[in-house]
Formats: sequence, structure tokens, C-alpha cells
Amino acid sequence: MNYTEIFPKIIAHCKEHGFIFPSSEIYDGLSAVYDYGQLGAALKRNLRESWWKEMTQLHENIVGIDSAILMHPLVWKASGHIDAFNDPLIDNKDSKKRYRADQLIEDFLDKLLQKSIKETEKKAAKENWSPSDEAYQRFLKGNRDAQKHQVLLAKYTEAMQQNNMEALKNLIDEAGITDPETGSKNWTDIRQFNLMFKTQLGSMAETAQDLYLRPETAQGIFVNFLNVQKSSRLKVPFGIAQVGKSFRNEIVARQFIFRMREFEQMEMQFFIKPGTQHTWFNYWLNARFQWHISLGIEPQKLRFKPHEKLAHYADAATDIEFMFPFGFKELEGVHSRTDFDLSRHQEISGKKMAYFDPDDQTSFIPYVVETSAGLDRTVLTHLCNAYREEEVPTAEAGESALRTVLSFHPEVAPVKIAVFPLVKKDGLPEIATQIASELRKNYSVTYEEKDTIGRRYRRQDAKGTPFCITIDNQTHEDQKVTVRHRDSMLQERVATTQLETFFKNNLSSRKG
Repeated sequence: MNYTEIFPKIIAHCKEHGFIFPSSEIYDGLSAVYDYGQLGAALKRNLRESWWKEMTQLHENIVGIDSAILMHPLVWKASGHIDAFNDPLIDNKDSKKRYRADQLIEDFLDKLLQKSIKETEKKAAKENWSPSDEAYQRFLKGNRDAQKHQVLLAKYTEAMQQNNMEALKNLIDEAGITDPETGSKNWTDIRQFNLMFKTQLGSMAETAQDLYLRPETAQGIFVNFLNVQKSSRLKVPFGIAQVGKSFRNEIVARQFIFRMREFEQMEMQFFIKPGTQHTWFNYWLNARFQWHISLGIEPQKLRFKPHEKLAHYADAATDIEFMFPFGFKELEGVHSRTDFDLSRHQEISGKKMAYFDPDDQTSFIPYVVETSAGLDRTVLTHLCNAYREEEVPTAEAGESALRTVLSFHPEVAPVKIAVFPLVKKDGLPEIATQIASELRKNYSVTYEEKDTIGRRYRRQDAKGTPFCITIDNQTHEDQKVTVRHRDSMLQERVATTQLETFFKNNLSSRKG
């Protein structure tokens, strides 16, 4: 099956096997809100812990905090969220569907770029060009789709920089952008939509204070910058990491858990001396890319995408994108935020946010390089990267069967080991139970007796369990068990006394 066609199967697989459920499903659910089941919660926890270890435990100059979801409303005034945290909303009059205008345009531009590449490759095949040839590059930049892309991109960038909604609407009309579902071009005007959820603090409605559910975790780090620096005695450069919930009233929440209204972020703000930001930006961009690869994400499904339009406070920004079944989309962003955040909080709060450098006796407001990854998007990335269907031989000669497998990296797999007695007699369940009990001290282990061994293997393949242990009658004689590898389906005999060493060597290795 084509990769682009598997997304509905992944969604169904997640529900069937206990990864992710629609929230409040017995009441017909709530749009773009999901609950993590027993396996999904474990997968999410493993990814969260891996990120936390990577960012804090393995860096002596990065510490972690856990700030509150509710913050003083002036925090969001300082950050710009109250005045400028908007998305351009557009409706199609025929389909009654609602979209983000910028996403419609960016998707159209991406399609033009892909058409340009395909046309160039087609021409190159006829002319025997290689990508390094001057003729190849000239045709790539000069064909009709490439030129159209350049013109529209320039107009789009200018409209976004000027926050010009009329120009964006004109661009949609000029490009002939259609409703993705119906093909209709009957659009409304574009209007701005603030994404923050508002709530109230207080026991009486007339005296309650307006608050907001945080739309990002970063501001909790910035307002605690001096608290952390002084209490930990850290010197610049140093980082503060945080994992936590954020909330956005998305115009279009779609594509399963890719874009939700309640989601979890993994963010780190790295405080540095002004003038060093580009060195640290490149360092963190490559470090974050390698982390994803180390956990088994296929490198060819990742790419860097520099921002065409920078936020007013940034001097560099690049996304790490993953090729989801619905196209390349942002997985993690790395941003050089200059000194905007600390300066704004100093201005609005009236509290000094400067850092005194004891080495050169200077005082300055640090610049910041941010790494920001969505934990839910990371979960979806690993599900899409791991899911596959393959034909495997059966016991019948010449016949094969389809197996569905999630080939998770062992470090993030929800269940590491499954233990089976071959039959429910001859003392095999007792041996299997004892082995499972010992392994549970260090690993997540499941135990199964029901059905044939083949069916048990298939169930564990679908859950992404890297290893299965089978105890059979021969175990009585040689004190060995059969360990079956998920991805290769190869089996080997391992002494019961060597199981701890075996799994220590096979469950902790990193790729990349």
C-alpha cells in the first residue's frame, strides 16, 4: 500500500490496540480532542522521558522546570499573544468548510514546488542531466511552475509581513486556490481569529479576573529566568527545559493528533550572550535533528525548512519537518528569538531581567535560542514511521499472510517484552510467570497464555513489542527459552540466566 494511503489505517489501528481514543466517545466525542489509551500513554511517556533525559540529564548546563498553566494576564500582553496571536480565517461559502488562509496558500506553493521538481526530473531524464549540472539547476529555477512559485511566494511574504488580509484574499483568487474537499472557489473575505482560550479566576462572576489557558509553555520559562539562574547559580550559556500542556482554539484542528486544541509541548530555551546566537542556532538545529534519527526516525523522511517569513522578534528560524502520509509538516522548530522575550517582560513588569557576567563584568539581557517540539506530533511521527503491513510465509506451503507491525525503536516501545508459555500445562506457565516477574523489575512486560503462539506473536507485532519470549518443554532440559525478534522474526535460544544481559544489550541501543 502507498504510504499516503495508510493514514486511515493508522487511526483505526490506534483505537483497536489501545493507543489513542476519541475523547468522550460515548457522548459522540469532542472535535480534535483525544485520550491516550494504555499503549499510547506508555509510548508518550517513553518519548517524554527520552527528551527530558536528552535535554537535562545529558547537559550539565540545562535544568528543567514545571510552570503553571494559569499565569498573570500581563504575561500574554508582554509576549504579544493578546494583541497578535491570530490566524487568518477563511470560509468556503459552498462547502461551509473553514480554513486557515495561510495554510491554503502554503499548501498551494508546496504543490507548485513539487511540480517544478517533477518537471525538472522528467527533463533531466531526457537530457541525461544530473542534479549538479548547471542546466539542471537553471531549468529547476526557470520552468513555468518555479517562476509562478517565486512570484506568488513574494506576494505571500509581503502580505504576511504587512498583516494584509485583503492582499491574502487577492492572492487566493489570483492563484485559483480551491476548497481541498470540494474544489469550490467561492470564498469569504479573510478575518483574524485569536487562538487563546479565555477563562476566569474568582468566585463571583462580576468580580472575576479574565485569564487565559497558556497557548505555549515558553513564557513560563521566561518569567522564571532569574529565579532559576540565581537559585541554580548557572552561568550563561545555559538552558531551561519544560514539558507541559498548552491550549489553542484552532480554526481547523485536523489530521488526528497532529493539530489539537489541547496538546503537550517539549520546549527548551537556551540563554546566550548576544552575538553568539547563530553558532548556537546551528548547534541546536543539528542536535535536535540527530535526536529524532537516534530514536529510529528514517532520515529520508526528515528535512529542514527555513522560515520564509520570520517573526518580528526572530533573526533565524528553521523547522524540522517529517513526511507524514499527508505531506511534509512541522515536527519541531528551532528559533533564534534574540532578546525579545526578556526585554518585553522587563518593560511590562518593571523588573530587571539583565544577567551579570562575572567573567567580563558586563551586564546584558541574554539572547535566546529555542527548541520547540510537539509531544503529540512526536507520537504521531513514531506511529507513522513504525507502521507497516507485510506479507509473511505461513505454515502452509506456498501461502502467506498479512502481518501488521509497529517497528518502534526499543527505547520508546510501550511494551518491551512479551512472555508466553507454549502451552498451559507441564509447569510452563509457572516458569513463564517467574521470568516475567523478574523482568518487570526493569522493563515493561506483558504475559499471555491465550491462543496459538502465532496469534500471540501477531498481537505483539501490532503493539510494537520488540521481543517475545516463549517457554517450551525443552526449557526444562536446557534452561533456555526462545527469544523472537519482532522486525526480523528470527528466533534464538537464550539461557534464562542470560536474559537480563541480553535485554540490556538489545533494548538500549540508539541509531544514528
